[in-house]
Amino acid sequence: MDRRSFLRNSLVATAGGILLPKMALSAVDPRLLGGAEKELPSGVLEEQVLEALPGKKPLIKKTYRAPNYETPVTYFEEIFTPNEAFFVRYHLSNIPMVDEKTWRLRIGGDAVERPLELSLDDLKKNFEQVEIVALCQCSGNRRGLMKPHVPGVQWGYGAMGNAKWKGVRLKDILNKAGIKANALEVVLNGADGPVLNEPDFVKSIPIWKALDENVILAYEMNDQPLPHWNGFPVRVVVPGWTATYWIKHIVSIDVVSQPYKGFWMATAYRLPLGKFPMVERFTSQETAVNTPITEIVVNSLMLHPRDKQIFRRGQVIEVKGLAWDAGYGIKMVEVSIDGGKTWREAELGKDYGRFSWRQWKYTFKADKKGKYVIMAKATNRIGQTQTFELIWNPAGYHHNVVQRVEINVV
Repeated sequence: MDRRSFLRNSLVATAGGILLPKMALSAVDPRLLGGAEKELPSGVLEEQVLEALPGKKPLIKKTYRAPNYETPVTYFEEIFTPNEAFFVRYHLSNIPMVDEKTWRLRIGGDAVERPLELSLDDLKKNFEQVEIVALCQCSGNRRGLMKPHVPGVQWGYGAMGNAKWKGVRLKDILNKAGIKANALEVVLNGADGPVLNEPDFVKSIPIWKALDENVILAYEMNDQPLPHWNGFPVRVVVPGWTATYWIKHIVSIDVVSQPYKGFWMATAYRLPLGKFPMVERFTSQETAVNTPITEIVVNSLMLHPRDKQIFRRGQVIEVKGLAWDAGYGIKMVEVSIDGGKTWREAELGKDYGRFSWRQWKYTFKADKKGKYVIMAKATNRIGQTQTFELIWNPAGYHHNVVQRVEINVV
């Protein structure tokens, strides 16, 4: 079945394929924002509400068409973000409900020797099954904290989630199809589509990344079938790279010999060249002035204590949170309780794999009254660390400024 027929049939089944009705609506408790309320530009918070999509718990609604919903930070207490609380990110509003029995994945392109068409059963029965724990993070996570303000979905801290993914290696499928010597990029397309004249959301990755053993086509998430809003029945998982490449509802993969020039590669999701320290660069898509976003930058999130929280003198205070990077591994997290004058190393939690986030904690006794400014800073194993000053860019990507939380001891 070609993609057009697939979409047409799926849309009929969902009365247009547009978003299902909202189910719950309430104001956002600031505690769910992870301290972002004091940092967001004026006007951003007023439009935030909690809303439940079908199959999801109430999430922080950013936009309805396309559906973009942020995970409240309270769910990040768990190492694996619950499927029903996992953030939702789409660029397009035409999102069909896919039937796994009729779903097919087409593999083709001018740099493939033997075009293939695979069913979900083919994936599960004919290829080695693998699992990996990996953080899925939107490129624009924390965009709402950018100063000066930039356009785009105004994410706070919750456009991310950590999960266990099960599926098959992309390289095994490509090897079965046969890769020609001139292969340069692998083009990925999902079942979601535009409503009006928007460009279809199609991405590419370099052939060397597609052949990385950690890149998989996942059909399970946290030991359950993928939720509809997170890519059912199969999505691409590109550990260490931002979620723009994690194509949901994947229906076609083309191996090509020339750089893909679609809007979402040639124009969108780009950074000024040399602005950020990237080890894995997408050179076939670079220009003299900009480059595609690729790796997740080293970062951390403080979950406790909350900003403006009050404690008693003599109380033992636990500072805890999460740290992550592109997969080089978190070397340490340092915590300061005096606004950055002195730093102490936090205790790292269990390592669930280099692409997973890492829990950490630090405890201290509040032996004097007054204001404490708590900061947390992550460093990875190749020496990259969080910044103290924002690296501003027009698209609002890679916000990894060291977080500050103020508490009072009385």
